[in-house]
Amino acid sequence: MAEPIPDGLVCLTFDDGVKSQLTFVAPILKELGYGATFYISEGLRFLEDKTRYMTWEEIADLDGQGFEIGNHTRAHKNVNDQTDEELLDDILYIDRLCAEHGIRKPTTFCYPGYAHGERAVTVIRNHGFQFARRGTAPDVEYDREGGRGLAYDPESHDPLLIPTTGAAGPNYGMDDFKWSVDQAVDGKVCVLTLHGVPDLDHAWVNTDPEDFEAYIRYLNDSGCTVISLASLSRYVDGVTN
Repeated sequence: MAEPIPDGLVCLTFDDGVKSQLTFVAPILKELGYGATFYISEGLRFLEDKTRYMTWEEIADLDGQGFEIGNHTRAHKNVNDQTDEELLDDILYIDRLCAEHGIRKPTTFCYPGYAHGERAVTVIRNHGFQFARRGTAPDVEYDREGGRGLAYDPESHDPLLIPTTGAAGPNYGMDDFKWSVDQAVDGKVCVLTLHGVPDLDHAWVNTDPEDFEAYIRYLNDSGCTVISLASLSRYVDGVTN
């Protein structure tokens, strides 16, 4: 039986396999016992620059530390520009690389660039994902440099279209972060989307390390429960096949 959703329940997610997620973020989360999901793709410059992106061995290290590794597709393409077969192939590729490196099979998905649509939802539903995270749209217009969205309401949102409550970036500050976290009341969940801390390739999704430390202090001082997206299954019925 699912546990009641406590006030202050926060899902912490990170996209794109940026190396600072391992070197800077993970030790801070580990010390506090916080969960998180790291969504991995081989798109962007993942294959070209291993000074800024993790290796698969480092991703396996995160998995070994108990963090969730999620599927973000092979090439980080807009899912609406792919055929169903192309999207499925990109998903299966990440699953296969995880298996080859001893990483637990991903059970949650993140839409690259936040783009999503009915066909893509059908593909990921048929593949067997329990949960999937999108961006702030269509409920709230997407701000490329960060912004507020809706809290996840299991009573009204499809578990394969979980909204981002707060997307980090230059336009997203401490007041926005507090607002996002404070939406996690009355059975709703705050879902946070970050990228690199810092993100040296993409300034529009960058989070400064000092800002991240302030965010974590607020979560800790507020007594939040901080989990991965997969751990929602303790509280919410995801998709079952």
